[in-house]
Amino acid sequence: MFAIVQTGGKQYKVSENDVISVEKLDAAEGSKVKLDVMLVCDNAQVVAGNPMVKGAECVAEVLSHGKGDKIVVYKYKAKKNERKKQGHRQPFTQLKILSIKK
Repeated sequence: MFAIVQTGGKQYKVSENDVISVEKLDAAEGSKVKLDVMLVCDNAQVVAGNPMVKGAECVAEVLSHGKGDKIVVYKYKAKKNERKKQGHRQPFTQLKILSIKK
């Protein structure tokens, strides 16, 4: 069984016991969060929501919070001596999918 869930403006294909990294959530480590379910499939039938599946539930546990790898943003304008170097580390939350119910 798998589901398509939405969080942080992105969609993820998940199954039970999967570990995924999503946009940072305001939840303490060890707490449980419910994710919006857009589609559920259990090898026999597919249930798609409009936009969410009514009655479907995906429960995940917050494993940790962290920051991703640094990316360098470098902007410049040719022949103008304008340069700007900036770094960015995107915060994330690691989730473990506990259960998916239709």
